[in-house]
Amino acid sequence: MTDRQQSIGRPAAPRRAGFSDVRSVIGLLVGFYGIVLVLMGIFAESAEDRAKTGDVNANLWAGLAMLVFGAIFVLWAFLRPIIVDPTETEPPPDNPPPVGGAS
Repeated sequence: MTDRQQSIGRPAAPRRAGFSDVRSVIGLLVGFYGIVLVLMGIFAESAEDRAKTGDVNANLWAGLAMLVFGAIFVLWAFLRPIIVDPTETEPPPDNPPPVGGAS
């Protein structure tokens, strides 16, 4: 018996949007780029780069800020998930009623 056959006649439970929630995608992408910047700030920082930024490790600080921003977005998506209404995602019935009263 398939899932569709089991669910006929029963209302479907609401479910979370999960990874398709745009907040998750934004948080993960910003977090990934933050990791790259932190690694660049730790391992690829030169004296010339520090002189250009006024003796501040710009990659490190920007990367840390992006990690915090990404973590906030992922946490927001986890704590306040978008609930998908199952009636909006149900397929149309197999035999729709005739249009215009034709029999």
